[in-house]
Amino acid sequence: MKKLVTYFFLFLLAVIIPIGCSNSQPNNTANPPTTSPNSQQTLNLFNWSTYIDPAVIADFEKEHNVKIKYDTYESNEDLYSKIKGGNPGYDIIFPADYMVKIMISEGLLEPLDQTKLPNQKNIEPNFLNPSFDPGNKYTMPYQIGSMGLGYNIKATGQPIDSWSALLDPKYKGKIAVIDDMRATFAWALIALGYSPNTTNPVEINQAKEFLIKNKGVIAAFAPDTGQQLLAQGEVDIAIEWSGDIFQAMKENPDIRYVIPKEGSLLLADNMAIPKGDPNIELAHKFIDFILMPENGARISNYLKYGSPNQVAKAQGLIDSKDLNNRAIYPPPELLKKMPYLEDVGEATKIYDQAWTEVKAAN
Repeated sequence: MKKLVTYFFLFLLAVIIPIGCSNSQPNNTANPPTTSPNSQQTLNLFNWSTYIDPAVIADFEKEHNVKIKYDTYESNEDLYSKIKGGNPGYDIIFPADYMVKIMISEGLLEPLDQTKLPNQKNIEPNFLNPSFDPGNKYTMPYQIGSMGLGYNIKATGQPIDSWSALLDPKYKGKIAVIDDMRATFAWALIALGYSPNTTNPVEINQAKEFLIKNKGVIAAFAPDTGQQLLAQGEVDIAIEWSGDIFQAMKENPDIRYVIPKEGSLLLADNMAIPKGDPNIELAHKFIDFILMPENGARISNYLKYGSPNQVAKAQGLIDSKDLNNRAIYPPPELLKKMPYLEDVGEATKIYDQAWTEVKAAN
């Protein structure tokens, strides 16, 4: 699932949101969450950093008299590895499209009780019944986004609109790439004219060689921090998720974001309940709370990701500038070139080996 204002966000969590752990550190994934020793329930969220409006969390806490503990991860693979061996006590997780399918197939998610989620009626039909979770048996949509190019217009001197910009020698050592295996291979495969979900070993190998050949332009494989490097002027271009770059624009007005003309990835992050959740009833209440138009809108307006909530849009709750921004809400002709990442099954082993070789190459 995508976070520029990390330190500010963590400060808000410490000040506004009661944290259910002794040292009050929201990113404390080294230790499993624990149940609150008093009568007040604790809801344990495991999400991307700064991927929610803190005010929404505070409102849920107040309305339901609970404490929220917010732990973070930096990739879908980190989320998977934490849950795979057994849920350490999380109530809500936010896996992306392809990871949902993997987790369902491995029995890592609890089925949802649809009767406890009346606000799902607010979700746009296009974002219901997805291929990775038919019938939404295990997930509800959270945020919609894209992978694209964030860039500093002063550094580039002109707008860019293609993945080919990454091959320009003038950006050598000035490009940040997402430290995420599938996302990085996706843009390489698209640049080569292949599907980002290919299982063809020849095509995956060509993408690997493409990345190794052009590794000299890469300043950093950024673990969800490319937007920060861009905002601080350490790189000129960052391959990142849309909302992250839009957040960086608040800090640096010279930053732009574009979905390359060749196409890219459509991101769908989702709310799910991991297997073994000790607070299933409360978890359903939280999911339904997020599906309310006003809460869904507040989160999207805060994050600058797209909202799947059609009622929030119809009621004018979404920032009009965001709603009219094709980089946040891509038009149909662009969406045709933006698939979700899919589970590639046994081909994951090929990607793993190729990724290891890319990271090890000089």
